[in-house]
Amino acid sequence: MTKKMSISTSKTSLVLFLCQIISALDVPLDSKLLEELSQPPTITQQSPKDYIVDPRENIVIQCEAKGKPPPSFSWTRNGTHFDIDKDAQVTMKPNSGTLVINIMNGGKAEAYEGVYQCTARNERGAAISNNIVVRPSRSPLWTKEKLEPNHVREGDSLVLHCRPPVGLPPPIIFWMDNAFQRLPQSERVSQGLNGDLYFSNVQPEDTREDYICYARFNHTQTIQQKQPISVKVFSMDSLNDTIAANLSDTDIFGAKPVTERQPVLLTPTGSTSTKVELRGNVLLLECIAAGLPTPVIRWIKEGGELPANRTFFENFKKTLKIIDVSEADSGNYKCIARNALGSVHHVISVTVKAAPYWITAPRNLVLSPGEDGTLICRANGNPKPSISWLANGVPIAIAPEDPSRKVDGDTIIFSHVQERSSAVYQCNASNEYGYLLANAFVNVLAEPPRILTPANKLYQVIADSPALLDCAYFGSPKPEIEWFKGVKGSILRGNEYVFHDNGTLEIPVAQKNNAGTYTCVARNELGKIQNEVQLEIKDPTMIIKQPEYKVIQRYGQVSFECIIKHDSTLLPTVTWLKDNDELPDDERFLVGKDNLTIMNVTDKDDGTYTCIVNTTLDSVSASAVLTVVAAPPTPAIIYARPNPPFDLELTGQLERSIDLSWLPGDENNSPITSFVIEFEDALHEPGVWRYQTEVPGSQTTAQLKLSPYVNYAFRVIAVNRIGRSQPSEPSEQYLTKSASPDENPANVQGIGSEPDNLVITWEPLKGFQSNGPGLQYKVSWRQKDVDDEWTSVIVANVSKYIVSGTPTFVPYEVKVQALNDLGYAPEPSEVIGHSGEDLPMVAPGNVQVHVINSTLAKVHWDPVPLKSVRGHLQGYKVYYWKVQSLSRRSRRHVEKKILTFRGNKTFGMLPGLEPYSSYKLNVRVVNGKGEGPASPDKVFKTPEGVPSSPSFLKITNPTLDSLTLEWGSPTHPNGVLTSYTLKFQPINNTHELGPLVEIRIPANESSLILKNLNYSTRYKFYFNAQTSVGSGSQITEEAVTIMDEVQPLYPRIRNITTAAAETYANISWEYEGPDHANFYVEYGVAGSKEDWKKEIVNGSRSFFVLKGLTPGTAYKVRVGAEGLSGFRSSEDVFETGPAMASRQVDIATQGWFIGLMCAVALLILILLIVCFIRRNKGGKYPVKEKEDAHADPEIQPMKEDDGTFGEYSDAEDHKPLKKGSRTPSDRTVKKEDSDDSLVDYGEGVNGQFNEDGSFIGQYSGKKEKEPAEGNESSEAPSPVNAMNSFV
Repeated sequence: MTKKMSISTSKTSLVLFLCQIISALDVPLDSKLLEELSQPPTITQQSPKDYIVDPRENIVIQCEAKGKPPPSFSWTRNGTHFDIDKDAQVTMKPNSGTLVINIMNGGKAEAYEGVYQCTARNERGAAISNNIVVRPSRSPLWTKEKLEPNHVREGDSLVLHCRPPVGLPPPIIFWMDNAFQRLPQSERVSQGLNGDLYFSNVQPEDTREDYICYARFNHTQTIQQKQPISVKVFSMDSLNDTIAANLSDTDIFGAKPVTERQPVLLTPTGSTSTKVELRGNVLLLECIAAGLPTPVIRWIKEGGELPANRTFFENFKKTLKIIDVSEADSGNYKCIARNALGSVHHVISVTVKAAPYWITAPRNLVLSPGEDGTLICRANGNPKPSISWLANGVPIAIAPEDPSRKVDGDTIIFSHVQERSSAVYQCNASNEYGYLLANAFVNVLAEPPRILTPANKLYQVIADSPALLDCAYFGSPKPEIEWFKGVKGSILRGNEYVFHDNGTLEIPVAQKNNAGTYTCVARNELGKIQNEVQLEIKDPTMIIKQPEYKVIQRYGQVSFECIIKHDSTLLPTVTWLKDNDELPDDERFLVGKDNLTIMNVTDKDDGTYTCIVNTTLDSVSASAVLTVVAAPPTPAIIYARPNPPFDLELTGQLERSIDLSWLPGDENNSPITSFVIEFEDALHEPGVWRYQTEVPGSQTTAQLKLSPYVNYAFRVIAVNRIGRSQPSEPSEQYLTKSASPDENPANVQGIGSEPDNLVITWEPLKGFQSNGPGLQYKVSWRQKDVDDEWTSVIVANVSKYIVSGTPTFVPYEVKVQALNDLGYAPEPSEVIGHSGEDLPMVAPGNVQVHVINSTLAKVHWDPVPLKSVRGHLQGYKVYYWKVQSLSRRSRRHVEKKILTFRGNKTFGMLPGLEPYSSYKLNVRVVNGKGEGPASPDKVFKTPEGVPSSPSFLKITNPTLDSLTLEWGSPTHPNGVLTSYTLKFQPINNTHELGPLVEIRIPANESSLILKNLNYSTRYKFYFNAQTSVGSGSQITEEAVTIMDEVQPLYPRIRNITTAAAETYANISWEYEGPDHANFYVEYGVAGSKEDWKKEIVNGSRSFFVLKGLTPGTAYKVRVGAEGLSGFRSSEDVFETGPAMASRQVDIATQGWFIGLMCAVALLILILLIVCFIRRNKGGKYPVKEKEDAHADPEIQPMKEDDGTFGEYSDAEDHKPLKKGSRTPSDRTVKKEDSDDSLVDYGEGVNGQFNEDGSFIGQYSGKKEKEPAEGNESSEAPSPVNAMNSFV
């Protein structure tokens, strides 16, 4: 029987609501049909029950619903009607019930605290949301207190109290020192669940003045710190020395040595205590003991065992953690602290209560007139929850009466319903620990039959295979289906046919005589309709001559045959595989029509070769094995580089030449092809060997040209096909006589560095080119095309001379001549140079933009006059930047891109644009000095494109017959999303794919529950998004329904998040499981069939940086743990940023920025002078000096430019941090001694990561928000970003 799908009504769209039906009437997923049917409202999206909001941001209370006709929305606040039209700060989104409360333009979040409920209503009923309790988060400042230093004797216990301010939600506590390093914790020193720092016994190394407790308020991204606590530990040795120094020789003195003590519990106190926890939560029990030696903690459950797979020990076994607790976990838990001197214990009586949870939630009913049905609402909890019903949001006791309805406790029974019986019913299950609210509609439809299968659809099957002819239908009451063969044939009956409930006709073994026309007829009391389909039977494909086993010698030739027979109307394709993989990309493999030939066979060709024949309807294959054997061996010849030449001799010495001869070494079975001769100048470059010449291998003498004033030595290197020999021993030295230079400097240039100068440069002669001592240069220049004389100057052995006072960008004739103590070099040639350039004066005009497609535009402009360029025209720069996305309508940080077009070009292409976005651009002319003024900004917009793949696809909550799918919208929607497409199919044990099912999902949905699946079956899912342009790339995932209805076992890896840049990405995750797990990260290109790449994570960190990624590419990623039976997370998908054409000009080089910084510096100087004068007038007092010496540090806000702590002062005390400051003098956080430094960690998708994994940017990534007003509830600015990674 064909399976139906059942989809959750709480988070899915109208298109899928009709599938949740518990009666006999099913509604197919046909979009045209669904658009025509009336539907009561259903809530598809709503804010959480306990909704804590950021008081600095607008409050968005979600309420989305679907129905036919579309529903209208209304709200109540604190139980009464909320008239949004009377509050200018409150608006409702169009075609939605979502409220937006404007806080950023003067509203107060505290004024909108309360309980909100949304109602969605149309002519068929009303659905209501949960009670949404809206509360603004709070992060109050630490209460000021005077902390006395703690003086403790070695071996004693100590508790440092944190006492953080009470916030909403409660803060996360951690301890660090002045250098922002984690304070080391151990069995002896650890942090309790209440945030206090416990010392079982203190040691001298515990002495320090900077025990600092930090409280992190996650919701407002702020961190508060307590004043530093000082601890001084007195050791017995130092105490005895102090006593001895103050007593006479006759006195008896000496402090008692450190004495060992049996354990005493620091927390909890007493011998017993109680603990209440809710079902499904995490149970945390804690025991911390004092004693010397340090006690060891052990946990037991009286009268039972600790639950396997759910029990974990943390904080050096001082904390017992049981996850997903149930009523069976109630009982007495005993912690035992023991050392060598004894033990102490404490019993904690645990009671597990339960908020209501569903046993059977009510489900939508779609009925025909006159039918019966039931709504069942069953829940459990501790204590047992009470059940109450509402109809269209009104208690059912006072709702309008319906004669077809009868309420019986947790069940509503419907008898002989009519169309007026349509309504939405609400079930509320509540006890003292919470409540559940579910909407379920009753929709009564009266519809004549409709056949949804296309008319004259053609079905083609292979003979002797099953044939399935579809007749998808709908009607209310449910129609009866009959099949006929031929237009006027008789009704089909008998064992040779199978009739499915969904209308499908199955012919189990189709034969040639089954071909023809089939007619499907659907009828109910409201009408009748019929449809015809065609069936064709094809001959099967066969391999009539299969490939055979072959044995071939190495370097031989082999051929496999594969001759086929097939139906004449089908077009076959033949594919060859080697070892079940593609054939090697090698020209030795020749694929013919009926054979495969392998030329020049090698050992790697050994294996199994398979011939696969595919048609559109069937597939067959045959295989054969190829065995390669060795050819007869041949003796090997050893080849090597030649031995070095020897016996070098110099003859025929002249001033400018000399003869060199040598004897060659052994050529080692490879003829010498050439000799390379090198020389050393011991006078100018001793120890440096340079190339002189190369002669053929048959030649053993060479006449070498020499330069004056060089002390020569020569060596020879032999070369054969294998390589170069070692150099020979050097020849004797030969010093040539001095002479005037033979040549002048090369690469002479005249280029101005400023608008009023000319910089003449050249490449100096090398030592052996000087030909004698006293090398100098004669530099000459004159303005071109002007009747001027040459101006000359003689300079030392340098490479540059600057001519000042020149006109701007004027051509000059330049020459440089070498000379030494013996005379001048020949007359040099002249080169043309230019004096310095200045910035262009005119901007390009008539800038026009032509948008070609969603990612490409063409820009045109008119060239500027050459006289206005005032330099070498290098080209034009086009600055362009994205103003906003047209789909999100949200501005972002403007990042300008630059494209440079060389020469006098007047147009250019702008690639890599983001679809469906608004851009601006301007054009500037560029010379060697820089850029000219910008043209006026030109605005243009790109059209829509296809979206990227959804940001993630997670499959959770596997049960016997259902899976829950959750997804994220595409990172780059590239337009207005119109819908999602989900396709899935089962996979059997041999990895064969089953029938593919496709579902269209509206764009505003983010989750889906698939039901009525096969138990213990693996499914493969394909998911993508669509805009009006088309479908984007898809993301795939696999999941398995479970064999038995059991809870998933610990451990697990979840909440994988990514922060991607152009070529790297930071991957972070949450892990629950045994300590010291070894993680690994696997990744690959999304949609690719390549194997996963694997990276091992160093240590047990919960983040990793993937490097070397390709810009603008979608990747898939998953995380696993070694040693946990291949355990790993679900896949996630992210996309790297596009490659940037260019970056914006450095702001520090801009004139306006330099001027602004000068003004700020001047203002600071004036303030310092005023403060100094007022201080001198007031004088100094001892009390003032003491206050300065013991300044009370406050919360230190974060500077947005460098991410370090700044200085904080409240309304009464405007003193900067001094000795007690937690910021180094250079105002940066340093990482020196600890691997657990703040700068190693990062958290949150709003942060960014460098390629080495370090964290940059603010903790929250929000830079333009002002802190909320108020005293105790105000938030301090966020401190060092990386500090957030510690908790």
